[in-house]
Amino acid sequence: MLTSMLGVALIYFAANESVVIDPPKKGEIYYEHPTQPYPLRDRGIVVEKPVSEFRYHNVVRQAYDYSCGSAALTTVLNQYLGRQFQERQIMEGLLRFGETDKIVERRGFSLLDMKRLATALGHPSGGFRAEIDDIRTLDHPAIVPIAYGGFKHFVVLKKYQDGHIYVADPALGNISFTESKFLEIWDQNVLFIVFPNGFEPQDGLQLTDYDLRLLDERTINRWAFEVFPVFTAPIENWADKASTLQRVLVTEEDGSQRVINVPTRTYYRK
Repeated sequence: MLTSMLGVALIYFAANESVVIDPPKKGEIYYEHPTQPYPLRDRGIVVEKPVSEFRYHNVVRQAYDYSCGSAALTTVLNQYLGRQFQERQIMEGLLRFGETDKIVERRGFSLLDMKRLATALGHPSGGFRAEIDDIRTLDHPAIVPIAYGGFKHFVVLKKYQDGHIYVADPALGNISFTESKFLEIWDQNVLFIVFPNGFEPQDGLQLTDYDLRLLDERTINRWAFEVFPVFTAPIENWADKASTLQRVLVTEEDGSQRVINVPTRTYYRK
């Protein structure tokens, strides 16, 4: 009896292991637990997509730290107005139709530059002073200037919903702000809208399930500093100035020695 049971077990094990399993495709996760009663060889397969595919879905990522304006405008033109531009083309257009000298001086684009290019492309546009009530009822995507993380930035306001403002950020992707936080960072309460003018509005900036997840501000702050490490330099310098200096003896490659002051910091979390 025992011999028979062992034989059956060995046959089952051999059959189970002999089934050819194709190598997993990118994004597939295999589960060893059965998903059906008593399968011969059943490994549950769930296809997962990396967060980056959702995070930057329908968002034109800025190519340079100063090109958020061109990336935001490209996002609106492509995802809302159905145009097919590369950010490089929009940057060239902004340089051609915008205030070139000022663009070079400030190393960035302005809403006036965007307006001039939009006009050249056949789209009426305009900047408007607005209030939060205007955002709540807004039926067009809008480019908005914000002052966030110590720098000026342009994002595309997609929609207001349930106390949150959802934006397409050329640097951080699809993120959202609470109403109070957005009012805090909204620069001069300006909305810049590009109108279709005969082009059929597209749904590329409609909210998705990924958009509707809520991120805490600490995560958004961390993303901002990861994308723009240059902006952490002033904070690092402030931390050094506020810290205690410790004298350290350093030996150089040639054998000489010198004393340097090394800042020591105390780190804490609330």
